[in-house]
Amino acid sequence: MGNKKTVKQVKKKNPNLRLIKNEDYGQEKKKWKKSGKRKDEQEQLRFDRSKRAVILLVVILIFFLLLSGVYFYIISNYKVTTVHVEGSVHYTNEEIREMVMGGRFGDNSLFLSLKYRDKGIEGIPFIEMMDVSIEAKDTIRITVYEKALAGYVRYLERYVYFDKDGIVVETSQEETAGIPQVTGLSFDHVILHEPLPVDKPELFDEILNITQQLAKYSLTADKIYFDSAYEVTLYFGEVRIALGENVDIDEKIMKLQYLLPNLMGKSGILDMREYSEDTTTYSFEQD
Repeated sequence: MGNKKTVKQVKKKNPNLRLIKNEDYGQEKKKWKKSGKRKDEQEQLRFDRSKRAVILLVVILIFFLLLSGVYFYIISNYKVTTVHVEGSVHYTNEEIREMVMGGRFGDNSLFLSLKYRDKGIEGIPFIEMMDVSIEAKDTIRITVYEKALAGYVRYLERYVYFDKDGIVVETSQEETAGIPQVTGLSFDHVILHEPLPVDKPELFDEILNITQQLAKYSLTADKIYFDSAYEVTLYFGEVRIALGENVDIDEKIMKLQYLLPNLMGKSGILDMREYSEDTTTYSFEQD
């Protein structure tokens, strides 16, 4: 009992010591348990968050691997190796191919099928429309619909192309093979997508008929010339064919297909202005 110290003596010796009364001990014990439980919950929460992050990362990785697999499968199995081009006159097949298949994934048939699904390609000079069809994983077909050009005139050092109605559809610095030059027309200006301002607009019907008849018999004139009386002369190299007025043009061109091969390589004029069904020969005057 002599060694027993009073509370006052203990506090005096250890002023920072907090003494707990018996009645407060139970409450303090509850606080300790509650604090420990909170720490356990926080640790569990951190663990759950880490676990979810790992799961999410694994899911993303699997998705990325699947996506990469699909990508490489499409790239390797849908590569275009065969291209069919039809209907193009103004452009070469290689030029058409570059227009359709240019850019990234341009050589992939699946991408092309999505890109050109239910639509064609417009806005290309001399071309009305281009359709792209997928025939196989490695094969596509490009169908070109060119503008119906009746002829062209030269104006300010450019080739001015017009259609059957005389509407200017294109101007270019390049000449298109198979389209005849039309000379003898008078006009003082050219506006794209508007008619050529000539004195006799009905001439365009005659020009179209001439070009169609020539194409019918696989003939290609270099030039269609109208004189002041609007009589027409066709040029095939150094050979000139005087057709005269717009009368019996179809029949004259039909006979011309048999006469022209014998004139190639020569220089002169074949007079076909006077036509009848019974006429079998026409005069040819060499230069």
